Amino acid sequence: MSANKFPVESLRDRKRRQTRERIIETAFALFMERGFDVVTVDEIAQRAEIGRTTFFRYFGDKQEVVFSTEDDFLRALTAAMRDAPTEPLQDLAQALATSRRLLLAICTEAARNPGHYAVYHRLVKQHPELEDRHTRKTRHYADLLEKHLIDHGTPPATAVLAAQLTVACYQAAWRLGSHDATAVLREANDAFDLLLGATAT
Repeated sequence: MSANKFPVESLRDRKRRQTRERIIETAFALFMERGFDVVTVDEIAQRAEIGRTTFFRYFGDKQEVVFSTEDDFLRALTAAMRDAPTEPLQDLAQALATSRRLLLAICTEAARNPGHYAVYHRLVKQHPELEDRHTRKTRHYADLLEKHLIDHGTPPATAVLAAQLTVACYQAAWRLGSHDATAVLREANDAFDLLLGATAT
C-alpha cells in the first residue's frame, strides 16, 4: 500500500484553492466594511486582484460567496453518515442519537473557522434574502437526515419527527450561540441533552 494515504495537491489545484480563498476573504472583509448590499462583484475582484471573469469561474454571484462553506458542511455530513453505526435505527431514541452525531459534525465543521462563521451569522441575520437561503439550506440538511434514517430502518413517521427535532435543536443553538461557532456547537449539544432528557421521562 502506498505511504501517501491522501492524494498530493497539484500546483494547479493549489493555485485554484488559494484564489478561491482570497475571493472569500476579500468579499467578507468588504461586506463587513461597507455592507453586503452595496458591495459589487467588480469591487471584490479589484481588491482580490483578479479579473471579473475569474470571479465568475468560482462563484455565480456575491451571495454564493456568503454560502461558500456549503460544500464543506455537506462533506462533513456525508462523512459522518458514512461513519455512523450500521445497526437498524428502529425507534426515536436511536434515531435522535444518530441525528445528534450528524448535527454535531456540521457544527464542528463550522467551528473550524470561527471568524468566517461570525461574519456569516451577522450577514444572514441582517439580510432577509440571505436568511431565506440559510433556511432553505437547513431544510435540505433535514431532508438528507430524514433519508439517512429511513435508509437505516427508521419508520418514516419517526424519521420525519427526528429530523424536525434535530432542526429545532440547531435553530435553538443558532439563536443562543449567535455568531460564536464554538458556542453554537455547545448549545446544539446542550439542546440535545434537554431533548433526550425529556423523551426519557
